[in-house]
Amino acid sequence: MRALLLPLLLLAIVATAMGAAYAKHQSRKLFIELQALESERDAMNVEWGQLQLEQSTHTTHGKVEEAARKRLGMKIPGPQQVMILRP
Repeated sequence: MRALLLPLLLLAIVATAMGAAYAKHQSRKLFIELQALESERDAMNVEWGQLQLEQSTHTTHGKVEEAARKRLGMKIPGPQQVMILRP
């Protein structure tokens, strides 16, 4: 009985040690992947902020008015061309 128990316990110890090493390896791989994804997220947040800033500069009143004048040939109507309607 003792002769069978010792190899069995040794096998269990080796299997447990290998399992622990594998789990640690997987943990490190996943941590590296997490850091890469966080870095990518941070870069995307920076780009998103830049795009929002760019959009806000394109939609200012001056830019819209300039585009209306140049591309659409629009102009501000004179006082004689304005008609006020009352409901």
